[in-house]
Amino acid sequence: MSALVLAEHDGGVLSAATLATVTAAAALGGPVHVLVAGGDDAAGVADAAAAIAGVEKVLVAQDAAYGAQLAENVAPLIAGLMDGYDAFLAPATTTGKNIAPRVAALLDVMQVSEIISVEGPKTFTRPIYAGNAVATVQSSDARLVITVRTTTFDKAAATGGSATVEAVSGPGDAGLSSFVGLEASRSERPELTSAGIIVSGGRALKDAETFSQIITPLADKLGAAIGASRAAVDAGYISNDYQVGQTGKIVAPDLYIAVGISGAIQHLAGMKDSKVIVAINKDPDAPIFQIADLGLVADLFQAVPELTGKL
Repeated sequence: MSALVLAEHDGGVLSAATLATVTAAAALGGPVHVLVAGGDDAAGVADAAAAIAGVEKVLVAQDAAYGAQLAENVAPLIAGLMDGYDAFLAPATTTGKNIAPRVAALLDVMQVSEIISVEGPKTFTRPIYAGNAVATVQSSDARLVITVRTTTFDKAAATGGSATVEAVSGPGDAGLSSFVGLEASRSERPELTSAGIIVSGGRALKDAETFSQIITPLADKLGAAIGASRAAVDAGYISNDYQVGQTGKIVAPDLYIAVGISGAIQHLAGMKDSKVIVAINKDPDAPIFQIADLGLVADLFQAVPELTGKL
């Protein structure tokens, strides 16, 4: 099955989520092409996409209308290209979840959301009930529109490929939305969804000042990203950019340290695929201990500073 993958990028840098989506597309068994839609930065992203191992062709749509990745503009572009493809795949990120349903609607097909494995040309598995069950689904549509949970697929090699690059055009500005501005948080820490180590804090940390005093030094020592439970975000300890969970970000780092997090289903759905999970909580009956590889029943206000001091 021929597949078209949406290249997700920000400021001219190709997202790591695209690499995992390429791996999922390759599992369909056919040629993999990548679409780069953007403004002045599209050419640089296209060069990076062409170097991805396993990609045969890169399509570049360079137009000011696509510079902000507005779904109202990008979706018609993709739909217009789908005559030559059996499947369209996008990462299950904020951008992918915004664009893919519109593509599915334009093609009049059902979307297959957040797949975690490819079992056949039109057969996939995906989590349901907040990740407590895994469903095997099969599509009967002529064309597939798929979003990929990128934490469950290995990333394709970013170098080694030699894809051809071809310019394409689309309908341009649909006139339905406009880009006003972007206020993005900047941090020297690893990006949450691609970090190898994450230290997350929960509501037990009392307030924003305490959250920073306990979590930040440990994250600094480990070179880790910082995460938080929804309860901590709702309580105002930290912004929702750091929320891990079903309604936050889905992560699967090599090491996930949960500090003062009880382990509500919503949070577990976002991090239970982590390679090693360490939980620190004073409640021995906290649900987090049921999935933790290492659990420490202790007062976090004593245990975490002591752990930080020994690193």
